[in-house]
Amino acid sequence: MKIIELSNETKQSILDDLLKRSPNNYTQYESTVNEIIENIRTNRDQAVFDYTLKFDKFQLTPDNIKVTRAEIDEAYSLLDTKLIEVIKKSAENIHTFHTKQLRNSWFDFQEDGTILGMKITPIARAGVYVPGGKAAYPSSVLMNVIPAKVAGVGEIVMTTPPGADGKVNPGTLVAADIAGVDTIYKVGGAQAIAAMAFGTQSIPKVDKITGPGNIFVALAKKAVYGYVSIDSIAGPSEILVLADETANPRYVAADLLSQAEHDELASAILITTSRELAEKVSAEVDGFVKVLERAPIIQKSLDNYGYILLANNMEDAIDAANEIASEHLEILTKNPFDIMTRIKNAGAIFLGEYASEPLGDYFAGPNHILPTNGTAKFFSPVNVDDFIKKSSIISYSKEALSKVHKDIELFAENEGLTAHANSIKVRFEE
Repeated sequence: MKIIELSNETKQSILDDLLKRSPNNYTQYESTVNEIIENIRTNRDQAVFDYTLKFDKFQLTPDNIKVTRAEIDEAYSLLDTKLIEVIKKSAENIHTFHTKQLRNSWFDFQEDGTILGMKITPIARAGVYVPGGKAAYPSSVLMNVIPAKVAGVGEIVMTTPPGADGKVNPGTLVAADIAGVDTIYKVGGAQAIAAMAFGTQSIPKVDKITGPGNIFVALAKKAVYGYVSIDSIAGPSEILVLADETANPRYVAADLLSQAEHDELASAILITTSRELAEKVSAEVDGFVKVLERAPIIQKSLDNYGYILLANNMEDAIDAANEIASEHLEILTKNPFDIMTRIKNAGAIFLGEYASEPLGDYFAGPNHILPTNGTAKFFSPVNVDDFIKKSSIISYSKEALSKVHKDIELFAENEGLTAHANSIKVRFEE
C-alpha cells in the first residue's frame, strides 16, 4: 500500500479522490434510469415484466411475481442448518439493539390549559430492495427489515431480482422470512425502485425505500425521493483504521482488506503515528493479497483508493479521520475509548483489537447500513427512527391563548400575513 506523509495537501487530495466515487458523479446513467421510471409509471406491471425479461431473462407474470411459501420452504432446505441458526442469532442481536432505540409519544401539560407534545407513528408500508446474483447479502436483509419491524411498520415488502430460472437466492429468502417480511416480489433494478415508489397492479406503493444496490438502483432512489422517502444514496464501501504503535499490524492489514474486497471502488485507509507500523501493515497486506480469493478486486481497490497516512501526532490523525468521515472507523490505540470521545464523524466506530469491522457487518447488532462518501457528517446508520414519523401536538385553552394573542398578532402582521393575525383576533372580539 502507498505510504504518504499526512498534510493538508495530501488530505485534500485524498478527499477529492474519494468523492469521485459518489453516485452523484454518474450522471451519464440518469437518462436511462429516468426512462425506466417513466415507463413503470405509465405501463406499470407490463413495464416491470418487460424489464425483467430484458435484464434478468425471466418471464414474469401476475401469477409468479410473488415468492410463494413453498419457495421459502425450499430455500430453508437448500441452506446449511448451522448457517440458518447463525442468521437467527444475528437477527436476535439486531432486534435487541434496535429495540433500545424505540421512543414514545410525549405530552406536556401546563396548569393554564396548554398541552404540547409529539405523537410518534410508524410508517404504514416500507419497501426493501435486496440485490441478487453474486451480490446477495442475507445480512443486509436483516439490517433493513428488523428496524422497520421494531418500529411497528404495518407492512414490509421486499423486491429482489430472480435468476433466469425464476429462483431467488435462498439465503435472501431465509433471512427475509426470519426478519418478518410480509411479501417478496421477484423484481430487481431501477424498475423495482420505481414500482415501489409509484405502485403497479401487482406491487403496492410504499412510503419508504431502503436497501443497497448498483448504480442504477442508487440513481433510481435519488430520482424517486420526494414521492417516497429513502434511506440514503449509498456509495462504495470504506474503512478507516486509526492506529498507534501498539496496534497489531496483521490485524490492521486484515481489517483493511475486509472492505477492499467489496469492489474496485472500495476505500481502505490507515492513519497512524508510527512509521514502523505503517511499513509492517504494508508488508502484511502484500502477503494477504497473494492468498485471498478476491485478490484482483482487492488490488485494484488498493491501487486506486488505498492509503497509509503517516501523521505527526494523534491530534492530526483524529482531525483527518473527522474530515474523511468514514463509513467504518476502527480505533486501535492504547486508549481507544479516549480517542472515540474526539471522533465527530463516522458511520460506525469499532473500539479495540477484537472489534473488527465484520463483527458489525454480521452479528453484533448495530446496523451495518451506514453513511458513505463523507456523509457521516450529517447522516446516521439506518435505525428505528427511519421508520417512524412525528406529529406535533398543540392545544391551548382560552386562558392560555389570551396571554399571548397580541404577541402572535404582532408577529403575523410584521410578516404581512394579516389573515394569520385575524385568525387569532377573532377569538378575542368584544
